Amino acid sequence: MNALSARSQVATAHRVVVKIGSSSLTGPDGHLSVPALHALVDVIAARHAAGGQVVLVTSGAIAAGIGPLGLSARPRDLATAQAAASVGQGLLVARYAQAFAEYGIRVGQVLLTAEDTIRRGHYRNAQRSLERLLDLGIVPVVNENDAVATDEIRFGDNDRLAALVSHLVRADAMVLLTDVDGLYDGPPSRPGTQRIREVRSALDLEGIEVTGRGSSIGTGGMLTKLESVRIATGSGIPVVLTKAAHAEGALAGREVGTWFAVTGKRTTRRRLWLAHAARTRGRLELDEGAVTAVLGGRASLLPAGVVGVTGDFDAGDPVELVAPDGRVIARGLVAFDSSDIPDLLGRSTHELRDRLGEGYDREIVHRDDLVLVGRKRKAS
Repeated sequence: MNALSARSQVATAHRVVVKIGSSSLTGPDGHLSVPALHALVDVIAARHAAGGQVVLVTSGAIAAGIGPLGLSARPRDLATAQAAASVGQGLLVARYAQAFAEYGIRVGQVLLTAEDTIRRGHYRNAQRSLERLLDLGIVPVVNENDAVATDEIRFGDNDRLAALVSHLVRADAMVLLTDVDGLYDGPPSRPGTQRIREVRSALDLEGIEVTGRGSSIGTGGMLTKLESVRIATGSGIPVVLTKAAHAEGALAGREVGTWFAVTGKRTTRRRLWLAHAARTRGRLELDEGAVTAVLGGRASLLPAGVVGVTGDFDAGDPVELVAPDGRVIARGLVAFDSSDIPDLLGRSTHELRDRLGEGYDREIVHRDDLVLVGRKRKAS
């Protein structure tokens, strides 16, 4: 598939997630840029009128609150940032509602915290809410709930949130809008650097210099965007990264920004939640035999392959599976409480049945509840 036909996947996509960053929606003084917001709405409204579905993941709540609160810059302390988000979120969604109303389109505000993806019940509720809004012809406007999020549970930027939402709603494509017109092979300000037009695999990114810092208004630098891209493309969702001014071209499939091809197959929402959103409650330390079996992708984790356990967790909680060298190779939903596992360590299911009775002669993590997060080893 050539680059032109590949990009047509965005043009023909029925359901698209569009994410826009704070720096693209605000001026240097920190105030919300109404013309920038309207320009984005014009593009999304046209897609909506053509029969497409769009989920808008928007930053800008904290930035929108900077001006009204009389702050000189984005607040550094959590309490002031939450206050700015509380003031700015109302302003932001009101502007979106007003702009979309000019096209006869209603919006629905969806505020999420990391907890809404960490807990599977919340995750499912968010999915049902977004699906119903789309079915009703409403444009969901999604943002992190900065007014109540804490440092421990917050996403930290909306790039990763956009990738998780893309999978949540089974999007056909994702468009990341930022203040640069794509991924460059070095700092864009450096003379001689060039825009990378297409990325087919992780190998295409080797040797590329990227920064982890965002702008003074936003929080997400290029590293967070590439992490978002990795989650989306690894889940079967192609991505275009470009500047907000090129939003129309990106949605039309034109050769703007950087195109990231799909690198993996679509997986279940449960597996994506487990791989990228779940907060683990403990660790299971594996021997080399168990590592080989788990990385093979077809085996459950049996008690005989576990040599240690850390953490305090209940049956059904997410845990990390760790190799002898400390590498996290997988995540899984554990079948036993942490207090029960020490008696199971290193024992075969036959031993456990004889010693502890039926119910203990089973997997610690079933393969259907396990997802790899490390690379498979090459055969020696």
